[in-house]
Amino acid sequence: MTTSPRPSMETHPDIVDMRLRHEMAERATSTPQGQAIETMALLTGLYLAASPWITGFNNLSTLAVTNLLTGIAYAVLMSGGFGRAYERTHGMAWASCALGVWAIIAPWVVAGNVSTTKTIVNNVIVGALALLLALAASAAARTAESSRARRGMPTSYAPGRG
Repeated sequence: MTTSPRPSMETHPDIVDMRLRHEMAERATSTPQGQAIETMALLTGLYLAASPWITGFNNLSTLAVTNLLTGIAYAVLMSGGFGRAYERTHGMAWASCALGVWAIIAPWVVAGNVSTTKTIVNNVIVGALALLLALAASAAARTAESSRARRGMPTSYAPGRG
């Protein structure tokens, strides 16, 4: 009984695909634009988290806690805290867009009377910046995926491949 030689793990299609995705993500995040978006997004999230104490509306506890949690979540999502693969970055960027929109509308929807001029100006500006940075990250992820597709590389896992 003869057995055919088994391919090594190094040449398995899933391993090769995973290596290509990792290399693409490394190249994309090492560009000056990718680093700038990531840095600005991290700073935006940290500012949003600390903004109640910076701008002086920490006595409005519902909005202060909302900004703290939203800012931390935004900073973690946009700084690559959950992974570097651009398929995941694209999804995280859209979740970060939702956090930016939430920051904009929060002064009007959280409990209590927190919609003061100070809170509205702060949250609208920071939320809009967060939204724009998340859209830029999403566009960068989409560009990386489309360039990968143009080169003929698979863009996601396809069952039965191999």
